Amino acid sequence: MKGALLVNLGSPNSTSVKDVKNYLDEFLMDKRVIDIPYLIRAFVVKGIILNTRPKKSAEAYKKIWWEEGSPLIVLSERLHKKVAAKSNIPVELAMRYGNPSIESGIKKLANQGVTEIYLIPLYPQFAMATTETIVVLANKIVKKQYPNIKITDVPAFYNQPDYIEVLSNSIQKHLDENKPDHLLFSYHGVPERHIKKSDITKSHCKIDGSCCNTPSPAHEFCYRHQCYETTKLVAKNLNLKEGFYSTSFQSRLGRDPWLQPYTDKTIDDFAQNGVKNLAVATPAFVSDCLETLEEIGMEANHSFKENGGDFFSTIPCLNDNVEWAQTLTNWINAWASK
Repeated sequence: MKGALLVNLGSPNSTSVKDVKNYLDEFLMDKRVIDIPYLIRAFVVKGIILNTRPKKSAEAYKKIWWEEGSPLIVLSERLHKKVAAKSNIPVELAMRYGNPSIESGIKKLANQGVTEIYLIPLYPQFAMATTETIVVLANKIVKKQYPNIKITDVPAFYNQPDYIEVLSNSIQKHLDENKPDHLLFSYHGVPERHIKKSDITKSHCKIDGSCCNTPSPAHEFCYRHQCYETTKLVAKNLNLKEGFYSTSFQSRLGRDPWLQPYTDKTIDDFAQNGVKNLAVATPAFVSDCLETLEEIGMEANHSFKENGGDFFSTIPCLNDNVEWAQTLTNWINAWASK
């Protein structure tokens, strides 16, 4: 029997400093998030970050928390409900960090008699710290606890025509309503070393402005290429004019070089150079979360206006969009029928 497991990032159980600290501990101690030797990672995370950041992060979560709970969890549950209602096989929901866990999701499927799992990381673009860590953990759990279960994971879907169509429709609706001067595609940032580590050719990725445009097997696992390709495909689908749109990367951590251009600096530059009405899309996420609602919707909004901008709008993620839910359902049903 077949079943599907949708997996998103996750969230603290509440906005309490304790719960946020527990969540950050699990998240930042993942060796695919902070990819440095364990002892150094433990010193940095447990000795420094967890003694300073949880209180600040808890305050940020309080700003965006809904009455029903974490926006990311609530939106993921709504999406799961719509997908499960139309799927021909059992579908469960899990989070890479926090609850419900991947282990609990697999257990629910196993208890229903599932022996083949269609694993769907809810990230359009591949990255070590998102897709890869989900796939690795799910396979580890299955190997240890459910050796008779087979896992098939969904590759990055950043360039799938039906996904691009749904994303484009969502963005177009916003453009029609707000008529911005410029559209910024802001993707979650990753350290440059992650790009090079994921290069299966071990030589293609130079992050030099040209490698992402030169065909290569490396692109299958290149986050930077896939982000720019998502922008390019949406722009083509919507017939956006050159100069009207651009791409940037947000949420860097530490002093190592991360993907550029940086979203915060880019947004400030737009405001200082005369852009009055700016719209920001965040296609690295399918569900609105702290990074979209607080970092972009609040902090970037404030900074844009402080630097001379007039109107700032954040384009919602796909969330539980009916078209998006149907697209996921179609993928699941197509796999189930094989």
